[in-house]
Amino acid sequence: MRRRTLLALAGGAALTWPFAARAQPQNRKRLIGVLMNFRADEPEGRLRITAFVQALQQFGWTDGANMHLEIRWAGDDAARYARHAEELVAQAPDVILASASPSVAALQQATHNVPIVFANVIDPVGAGYVASLARPGGNITGFTAFDYSIAGKWFDLLKQIAPRMRRLAVVRDPSFAAGIGLFAVIQSVASSSGVEISVIDPRETGELDRGFGAFAHEPDGGVIVTAAASIIVRRELIVSLATRHRLPSIYPFAYYAVNGGLASYGPSSTDEFTRAAAYADRIIKGESPRNLPVQAPTKYELAINLRSARAFGLAIPPALLATADQVIE
Repeated sequence: MRRRTLLALAGGAALTWPFAARAQPQNRKRLIGVLMNFRADEPEGRLRITAFVQALQQFGWTDGANMHLEIRWAGDDAARYARHAEELVAQAPDVILASASPSVAALQQATHNVPIVFANVIDPVGAGYVASLARPGGNITGFTAFDYSIAGKWFDLLKQIAPRMRRLAVVRDPSFAAGIGLFAVIQSVASSSGVEISVIDPRETGELDRGFGAFAHEPDGGVIVTAAASIIVRRELIVSLATRHRLPSIYPFAYYAVNGGLASYGPSSTDEFTRAAAYADRIIKGESPRNLPVQAPTKYELAINLRSARAFGLAIPPALLATADQVIE
């Protein structure tokens, strides 16, 4: 019910929110930019914006009163990221919220001065966004999605769900540094378990179709879907292909399982945006991003879709069900 309520609240790009209980003593209206890695019509992106805005209210910031939120949606369009980043920077905002790596990369090209708080980024040090997690050292800081070791957890969970698995396909974007890093971990744990591994490139719809179809020709297969903007925008197709070919799959975020995916393990999709609001508030009040350490998720969620498990003919181990944060029936 809470999720549906949040979705209902997130009906527009610039929304009017109830007046905050604690007024913010600021004379001028502050501008907060947002660059999202979803399309404007995607509920998941709206849910995250809602979490961010509701958290801002707790610090006394109300859209339309003492703050204005300027949102841009880029999806999987590289040119749109660059254009939107330049548009946001040109407005001289007090701070910009960047959702996922493509948003940070585009904004980093557009400015070295405007403060940026990211959410849901993998390996910001390796990507060159910050000097270190403890001391970011520039105009960028924020909240990571997970580190590469989570890929080993995905493999272990999938083996528990589908113990007969001896072949594994990894959906990963080879142009994305995190896609390479996550695949390396999966490759290591799969080889030590005697599981044959292959890859599926998500950047083209036709390649996804062909990849799933070819992989499904032999039995005892499973799929790990990693995180990337090119994957997120095609998530419905990926879940549909896994279901059609009866391939047990695990995903990085709970909204995959909610939308029909077999299982997921990863950080809360809204928690990082709630926490990002605290950093935005601190920056507006005068703190520098260089002094705000990059933080890891505070909680991870296991979601299991029992309806999908039945369709796959799988019996989820009771011990695993007992540890699930969300069971979808």
